[in-house]
Amino acid sequence: MNTITVVGSINLDTTLRVNQMPKPGETLHAKEHFTAGGGKGANQAVAAKRSGADTYFIGAVGNDGAGMMMKELMTHEDIDINGVSTLDNQSTGQAFITVDDAGENSIMIFSGANNSFTPEQVKESTETIAKSDFIISQFESAMDSTVEAFNIARDKKVKTILNPAPAINDMPIELLSVTDMIIPNETETEILTGIKITDEDSLKKAAENLHGLGIEAVIITIGSKGAFYDVNGKSGIIPAFKVKAVDTTAAGDTFIGALSTVLKSDFSNIEEAITYGNKASSLTVQRFGAQPSIPYKNELI
Repeated sequence: MNTITVVGSINLDTTLRVNQMPKPGETLHAKEHFTAGGGKGANQAVAAKRSGADTYFIGAVGNDGAGMMMKELMTHEDIDINGVSTLDNQSTGQAFITVDDAGENSIMIFSGANNSFTPEQVKESTETIAKSDFIISQFESAMDSTVEAFNIARDKKVKTILNPAPAINDMPIELLSVTDMIIPNETETEILTGIKITDEDSLKKAAENLHGLGIEAVIITIGSKGAFYDVNGKSGIIPAFKVKAVDTTAAGDTFIGALSTVLKSDFSNIEEAITYGNKASSLTVQRFGAQPSIPYKNELI
């Protein structure tokens, strides 16, 4: 099984369940409220660990109750958090999630400590990065720290996986130049390439655009339709498993974390890895919450 290091965000999630999303100016009663572990980075790490990977995390929390809770949750998952800094002058990241009866969500994020850990702190985890099979990162944490981690990985010949979410308009070229695999969704792909995803032809054109930036492997997630891949001259769509979704929170994070545990470093088994990730994600969307919904390996086998 692979060794995975995630560089990224750790959030305490607060979720409200409602019948339907409120309109501007409207007040609704929520029918359920709960808190749970979250953050795209932490979700991906939990997904990787629950699928059997040796998992390490580089990031930061604040010196507060939420930070203590998140470190305890990750330790309970047996994720190595020696690379997680506790920052006295920052609060732990928070996410506020509304989920309706159709399973759709609306998320607001306060980054806090996620945007305050430094490249110098990343350098302290160089040995951890060097012994990894894959490094995974997203856009919910400090960009310069992500660039530093990917530069170290490239120097140590460790493959990098970038999940460019939440999407930003100005992607650092330096980061793309050290990205081996990129996994955006349709919206993020359009922001990155300027190509609106409408069919398989547009997916192929977007992938060619991303390859032109020096990225070897492209996976574009296309919601309930599954995932498109383009790598080593091969491309296609791996269909999603058909299920009734109740909460799509952490679906993409579960896909990436699970996929990374079985993916070969030369991407030669990409179809198999995507199918595994799709199956994990299909279980996640049938449950509520971010990390509480992420499945374990025995559920997938």
